[in-house]
Amino acid sequence: MSSELFLRPITELATALDEKKLSSVELTQTVIARTKAVDGRVKAFNSFDESDALTQAAASDARRAAGQARGPLEGIPIGLKDVIAVTGQPLTASSKMLANFVSPYDATVTQKLKHAGAVLWGRLNCDEFAMGSSTENSAFGPTGNPWDTTRVPGGSSGGSAAALAAGEAIATLGSDTGGSIRQPAALCGVVGLKPTYGLVSRYGLIAFASSLDQIGPFARTVEDAAIVLGAIAGHDERDSTSFKTDIPNYRAELATRKGPWKLGIPKEYFGEGLDPEIATAVEQAITFYQKQGCEIKEVSLPHTRYCLDTYYVIATAEASSNLARYDGIRYGHRSKNAADAVDLYSQSRAEGFGPEVKRRIILGTYVLSSGYYDAYYLRAQKVRTLIRQDFLNAFRDVDALLTPTSPMPAFKIGEKADPLALYLCDIYTIGVNLAGLPGISVPCGLTKSGLPIGAQLIGQPFQEANLLALAHAYEQAHEWRNQHPKL
Repeated sequence: MSSELFLRPITELATALDEKKLSSVELTQTVIARTKAVDGRVKAFNSFDESDALTQAAASDARRAAGQARGPLEGIPIGLKDVIAVTGQPLTASSKMLANFVSPYDATVTQKLKHAGAVLWGRLNCDEFAMGSSTENSAFGPTGNPWDTTRVPGGSSGGSAAALAAGEAIATLGSDTGGSIRQPAALCGVVGLKPTYGLVSRYGLIAFASSLDQIGPFARTVEDAAIVLGAIAGHDERDSTSFKTDIPNYRAELATRKGPWKLGIPKEYFGEGLDPEIATAVEQAITFYQKQGCEIKEVSLPHTRYCLDTYYVIATAEASSNLARYDGIRYGHRSKNAADAVDLYSQSRAEGFGPEVKRRIILGTYVLSSGYYDAYYLRAQKVRTLIRQDFLNAFRDVDALLTPTSPMPAFKIGEKADPLALYLCDIYTIGVNLAGLPGISVPCGLTKSGLPIGAQLIGQPFQEANLLALAHAYEQAHEWRNQHPKL
C-alpha cells in the first residue's frame, strides 16, 4: 500500500487489515511517524504515548491472527479530544486547572472504542474546557489549521479536526456544545457529526453545559463517520440523559436510503454576515440535490435571531454550575499562595482558569443569581423551547435542512480578539444544540485562497441514518473528500 496510509479512510484500511496486506502495528507506526513529522507545526496533540499505542496495535494484530477481530475499527488509530476520559491517560481539558490530572476511569465512548478494537491514540488540543470557537483558548497554546498553520482550525474541537486533516489520526472524537464538532470540521475540510442529544453517552466527558454537550466523530468520509457512530452510540445507564433507542447499522443504511428527500433551506441562514464564497458553495450544493430529484423548499426558523443570546445564557449558567467543583481542594490546581480556605478557593480558580472560562463563569453566575434568574435563565429556557419548536415545525414539511456550517472560512490566529466576534462563528450551529438535533458538516468546496468550506445538514431527532445517507449522496458525487492540505 501507499506510504500515505495516514490519509486513507477506515473502510480502505480495514479491508487491507482483513486481507493481511497491512498490520495494525504498521499502520500505527505510520501515524506516529506522521505525527512526529508535522505536529510541531500543527500542534494538534496535548500529549501522546507511542509505546502504549503500539502495544494496543500489537494486541489487535494478535486478535486478528486468532480470528477474534472485533469489527471495522479493529486496529484503527483513533484520537480523542482531551475532555474524554481514558484510564491512565492525561485528562486536562486543555486547562492549567487539570494540567497534571490523570484519568482513573474510562468514558463510555472509550470503553466502546476499546470493545470495537480501536487503537486509542493521543490527547487532542481544544479550547479550555471546550469553551471557544478557534482552539486559541488552550493553556497549551493554539492549534494551527493544516491548510494554513497561521490560521485557526475552528473550535472547540480544533485539535481533533486538525489532527485528522493532517493525517495524524485515522478518525477522531470531539464534543459539540454549540458547534464544536461541525465548525472545525468545516474549517479543516473533514466530516464532523454531532449526534442527537442522548444518542451517545456523556459519561466520562468533562462537562461544559450538560444539556447541550454531545460526543461525536470526525472522519474522512461520511461512511467512516457512520462506522464510528455505530461503535459509540447506544443507551448507557450511567448517563441519566442517555436515550433508549434501537441503533441501526448506519453504514449499511447508506446503501438502502436513496431518497429523493425533501430539503428545507432556512432563509434566516443566508443573510448578512455570510461570506460570499461560502454562500456560493452552499448554493451549488442545493443545486446538486435539486438535480438529484430532491424537493427544495424555503423554510423559516423565526426565532433564529435569539439563538446566540439564548445559548450564551444557558451554556454559561451550566458552565458556572459544572465548574464549581474545581475548588483547589479535591483535585486539580491548588494555589500555593492562599492564606486561608476561602482564599484557597479564590486563588486556585484565579490561577487555574483562563480568561474565556472566567468570563463564562462570571456571566453564568450572574444569570443564575437571585433577582436575575427569572429575567435571564428562565426566560432563555422558554425561548429555547420556541427555537426547538421552529425546527420541529419545519420538519413537518421537509426531511432535513441544508445550511452553511460556518459564516466564514478559517481566520488568522489572533485576528478576532473580541469575544463577541468569536461567538458569532457559531451562529449557524448553536440552534441545533439548543434543539437537541443531529447535524453533520461535509466539505463542499474551497475558497479562492484554498481554504475549506463546509455545508451543514440538520436532521430530525434520532434520524442519523437519513442524515448520513443525505450527506453520503453529496459526498460520492464530489471529490472534496480527496482534497488534502499540503503540509
